[in-house]
Amino acid sequence: MPQERLQKYLARAGVASRRAAEEWIKAGRVSVNGLVVTELGTKVDEARDVVRVDGRRVKPAGPRLTVMLHKPYGYVSTTRDPQGRRVVTELVPEIRGRLYPVGRLDYDATGLMILTNDGELAHRLTHPGYRVPRTYRVTVAGEPAPETLRLLAAGVELDGRPVAAAVQVVKAEAEKAVLELTVWEGRYHLLKRLMERLGHPVLKIKRISFGPLRLGTLARGAYRLLTSKELEDLQAAVGLK
Repeated sequence: MPQERLQKYLARAGVASRRAAEEWIKAGRVSVNGLVVTELGTKVDEARDVVRVDGRRVKPAGPRLTVMLHKPYGYVSTTRDPQGRRVVTELVPEIRGRLYPVGRLDYDATGLMILTNDGELAHRLTHPGYRVPRTYRVTVAGEPAPETLRLLAAGVELDGRPVAAAVQVVKAEAEKAVLELTVWEGRYHLLKRLMERLGHPVLKIKRISFGPLRLGTLARGAYRLLTSKELEDLQAAVGLK
């Protein structure tokens, strides 16, 4: 295999997303053949070079695995939690090897999550430049007026830049409404902050699709491997096919 950039090798090995690997390199946590490297342009050959992160050797990637999980309430979308809360990887105990969550769902949110050991796929799915759509079934307080829905579609400023969402009203009553919102990026508490800004606090969030994947009838707390067609479609959505 020809040489490849160190951050891509780490991502392909499944130890982190490419973005996280870049931060590790810059922080001096990665060594090649015993020498700490901090340059992102460093290249390695997995057949000859010994790569370590925090002193632990990184082995070449094994089989790539990607699963769909229906995240229930009360789980954190990480591999570990300093507060001792349950993490989503506890829901896939039968899978050998390490899987990493792609993006986040809040502790009190449910729905479709992707877990994978393919770092390059994870990087592209979460990078805003690839504009991978995520659709959520969102219950909000009150009934949004037509003007509010137009504002959502046009874009609402958050963190100094606008966020637009495609919106469909599923059910509307005076006390609450159910919306389907599609966004093309992930940000911290994005939907909660967006709807709070518009005067309709979020009561419930469930992600029903991520790119070409649909949650369908997968039971809450259950998971399954992607089909070959689903994986091909997911890869194609981010230019890997």
